[in-house]
Amino acid sequence: MTMENSNLSEEKGEVVPDLCEVDKTMNVLFGKWKVIILIHLLYGGTQRFNELKRKLPHITQKTLTTQLRELENEGIINRVVYAQVPPKVEYSMTPYGATLQPILEAMHQWGQSHSKERGQQNLTSYSK
Repeated sequence: MTMENSNLSEEKGEVVPDLCEVDKTMNVLFGKWKVIILIHLLYGGTQRFNELKRKLPHITQKTLTTQLRELENEGIINRVVYAQVPPKVEYSMTPYGATLQPILEAMHQWGQSHSKERGQQNLTSYSK
């Protein structure tokens, strides 16, 4: 594996955390539910708030709202509000957010490959 322009110390071979590109990526994805939300939007397409809530039964409404807002602020997802009663709000991946697809797929593959080693069953399958 190569990391072009990585910030590695010549002497110690240590990654400088505040300059590390992996750290910057993790800051975007950090949050218990963000990756799962992104997978649902990536493979399920545009979805309303309550659709996401139903697919994530253990998430609180406040947490879902917060995670969606953070992803929107990062430019990863779009939020469209329709002027109607009751209010209709839809969420979808932006083209920028869609560039996370290879990362999300790699995470899924790694989890699938190592679930037996970690004593976990493959409970969910996300496919196109």
